[in-house]
Amino acid sequence: MPAAVAAMLIATLLAVPARGAYRCTDAQGITHFGDTPPAQCAGVRLYELNASGVVIRMIEPSLTPEQVAERERERARAQEAARAAADARRRDNALITTYTTEKEFDLALTRDLKVIQARITGARERLNTIDARRAEIIGELEFYSAGRGRSSGKRREPPAELTAEQDRLREEKARLVASIERDEAAIAEIRQRYDRDRKRWLELTQGDKAPPAARR
Repeated sequence: MPAAVAAMLIATLLAVPARGAYRCTDAQGITHFGDTPPAQCAGVRLYELNASGVVIRMIEPSLTPEQVAERERERARAQEAARAAADARRRDNALITTYTTEKEFDLALTRDLKVIQARITGARERLNTIDARRAEIIGELEFYSAGRGRSSGKRREPPAELTAEQDRLREEKARLVASIERDEAAIAEIRQRYDRDRKRWLELTQGDKAPPAARR
């Protein structure tokens, strides 16, 4: 052992109180000792020493509120990533167990869209009926608007039932149009989902990515 290193070791041991102490190295690289944790050790790693100067415990520095918050955010991100990975594995397993050929995606898509497309067809047929009836009502209203009594010359008011029906049909048409828009959006979303699932299924069932069950 070089003499300089031996001298440094002896000096370090002599600096350690015989009854045990605490030691740390601050941000400037200066080592501090104390019977109790030195003030300079705040925010840095602290070592507890026995009477022989041997480290018996390492004490991590207390975290600042900002560090605690960041650690919580990191933990939340890790948990979210783990949940996302687990969900992805479940979806992959479901794809593998649900479909055995690519053609089955088309069959399933047609089945899922059938009810929605039938609902859209029914709504459009009802819209045609509504438009036809509204045209009739407009004609009747024009008749009342043009007709005047011979003696008084006053405008003949249309029956209240007629204008009420016109209002009901207007509201029903608005609801049907909104319903068709929602159903068409749902169809587009379903098609996109099947396209994603089909693409992922092909990735899983082709080449080295395929699980053993899918490669059989």
